[in-house]
Amino acid sequence: MNTFFTFLYEFLAQFFSGIKAIILGIINGIAKMFGIKQYLKIVGNYKSDFGIGEWILFGIAAAILIALIVAFVLLIIFLLRKYIRFRKTLVEQESMLAEISTLNNKVASLVQEKEEILAMKVSHLGLKPTENETEEVEGQEGESSVDQTTDIRFSKLNDVDIAYADYKIQEYGNSFELPEFVELFRNFAASKLGLYYTTDMIRLYVAALASTKLVILQGISGTGKTSLAYAWGKFLKHDSCVASVQPSWRDRSELFGYFNEFTKKFNETDILKVLYEAGYTDDIYTVILDEMNISRVEYYFAEMLSILEMPNKDEWIIEVVASSWKSDPKRLINGKIKIPENVWYIGTINNDDSTFAVTDKVYDRAMPIDINDKGKVFTPEDTEAQDVNFTYLNKKFKEAMDANPIKEDTLNKINEMDDYVISHFRIAFGNRIVAHMRKFVPVYVACGGDEIDGVDYFIAKKILRKFEQLNISYIRDEIDGFIEFLDKTFGKDKMHECIETLLRLKKMS
Repeated sequence: MNTFFTFLYEFLAQFFSGIKAIILGIINGIAKMFGIKQYLKIVGNYKSDFGIGEWILFGIAAAILIALIVAFVLLIIFLLRKYIRFRKTLVEQESMLAEISTLNNKVASLVQEKEEILAMKVSHLGLKPTENETEEVEGQEGESSVDQTTDIRFSKLNDVDIAYADYKIQEYGNSFELPEFVELFRNFAASKLGLYYTTDMIRLYVAALASTKLVILQGISGTGKTSLAYAWGKFLKHDSCVASVQPSWRDRSELFGYFNEFTKKFNETDILKVLYEAGYTDDIYTVILDEMNISRVEYYFAEMLSILEMPNKDEWIIEVVASSWKSDPKRLINGKIKIPENVWYIGTINNDDSTFAVTDKVYDRAMPIDINDKGKVFTPEDTEAQDVNFTYLNKKFKEAMDANPIKEDTLNKINEMDDYVISHFRIAFGNRIVAHMRKFVPVYVACGGDEIDGVDYFIAKKILRKFEQLNISYIRDEIDGFIEFLDKTFGKDKMHECIETLLRLKKMS
């Protein structure tokens, strides 16, 4: 055994002696670098042989040596300071993440406490299950069962059932064409509400409605984004349902509501009521998601994004509650509601530091419209609000798509542009975006617009927007070439929206 310990000592000593040699070598090296006595000794050995020229050269050599030593010391100091700053930043980030986690937990706790307090208030108002509505469940001490035959948990939806009990779908006899419809809306907004928009802005808005159920109005604050969606509801005689998005919105319950286990009632939102009411009619309804990116859109609207993407409208179904009661509203089948086609969702976005970035998943399924300029005042024709059937407007949209398909030559140019973007910027747009364009552009043309202008606007807002995710400094030199390609392919300055977007990106680099 002693032999082994002797071996182990010598074996490990070999390793640690190497480390010792390294450390001593570094120390000795630094000591030699700063060994002033040795420098002076060397100078003393040769000074008797130096002439004026040699002393001048010695001075230069000494200055260079001192500069090298100072540079070495400064480098060490710089590296130490950089490490300290990095370590401090890392600690601060970890501290901030911990604080954010704590705040999130507090927010969740406060939301739960708020719900409990609201439930208690509802109970004090006499809305809790009464003795006639509840009975003790045999064998389950402390639990109660609601009489599902008489107890009403959807008060708002049941009110809709009562209001529409004898309702028959109205046929308004609409006969307008899309250019006339654009001017009717524009003149109504100006004459009745004092809101002024350009004809092209209304064309873009109507074409966006034809191409998707989710339209995003974005731009700087105060340019009339919410007002446009509000005026749309007034114009169609159904006030838009305004839902002011809050930072605490985390899931779909913020849109549809939730079942309160304490009161045995469903806390219905105005959005749920609008969706339910729209199912009875052939009118047009609007839901405004005001400042929709003040919370992450995917948190509360993800399910709707998936449902509205389904081509079969019969599959537009959302589960509101897990089970059904006999007293539930008539159109709530097995706890599920069918999302009606005659509802549009208009989101408004302010792009600033207080909001979240909207992801590709949302943008790819929506049509963004920029509103950055206030409309110029004009003298409108006095125009009243209109009764419009959804089926008629939808028919005009389909007729426009059939009558004004994007020209084959234009589609070939778009394909050329796709190849160019892929080869130079490594970005491609999928079939969803192309299908979206085939709806948007024909309706824009039917509303009185130019095909290339519609293609230009669509590409700028749906495709070139993706460039913002790239490192602009790396693609800066490619932008001028892309602008030349657009001018050559589509015509000089025809793609002005795209060119303006590219020049703005170039300035950001």
